[in-house]
This record gives sequence, C-alpha cells and structure tokens, in this order.
Amino acid sequence: MLGGLGRGPVADSPSWVVALLRQPWVMPLVRICLVSAYLVGGITKLMHFDAAVAEQAHFGLHPAWLWATLAIFVEIAGSLCIVFNRFTWVGAGGLAGLTVVAMLVANNFWRLEGVARFIALNSFFEHLGLIAAFVMVTYVASGERRSRV
Repeated sequence: MLGGLGRGPVADSPSWVVALLRQPWVMPLVRICLVSAYLVGGITKLMHFDAAVAEQAHFGLHPAWLWATLAIFVEIAGSLCIVFNRFTWVGAGGLAGLTVVAMLVANNFWRLEGVARFIALNSFFEHLGLIAAFVMVTYVASGERRSRV
C-alpha cells in the first residue's frame, strides 16, 4: 500500500510514476514543498515582527500583536509537524484554520470589483486547494502509520 491510499496510485498509475512515488525522498520533499510558503512566512514574520503586526492591523485583526504571534506560531509549528510527519493532523489542522482566516479576511472577492475581484477570487480558490492538500497529507500520514502497525 502506497501512502495509505489503498490501490489508487499503485493500480492506476504508470510504473514510472509508482517507482517515483516509492522513492524514500519523494514524500519528505512533497511535505516540505507543501508548507514552504508557511514556513518561510512564519520565519520572516518572526524576524520582522513589527511588519507582521502591521500586516494583521491592515487586515483589521485586533489586537494585531496577538494575531501576528498566533500566525507565527501556527506557521512554524504546523509546518514542522508536517515536515517531520509527527502530529500531522495538528499541524495540518492549524495551517488549514489559519488559511481559512486568510481567505475570509484577505481574499474577500465578494466585496471587490474589477481586477481586484479577479485576483482575490483566484487567490481564494488557491487557498481552498491548500486546505484540501492539508486534508490529504493528514490522510496519507494516517495511512502510513496504519501500514506500519
């Protein structure tokens, strides 16, 4: 069973895809790529805390210092949970929750018009895709654990 997904990727994919997915470095790299924006964002916010506070205030989140602190913690801790494949559901859930807040606050396309609406609409659905990826990484991690027992 590959990644706890049952017969799907093994039975439905060409042999070269299966061979690639079975390489021991692929899933760790995929996990790093999935959280890269969050990990870099959290570290950048930590290094430039005043800018992180200003960002939260810009989006109307108050107290801004608290929201900035929460965002930094969730981005870094949640990313590390996924990268190290430990407490994946906690990390993925935290990052998904943070992403929902970002979608509703920063990508409120329903209040915009023209090009701004187009950009926000695209970003909203890109973030929705990330949330789906967090669900999938949690599912894969739980399947990997089941297959080791």
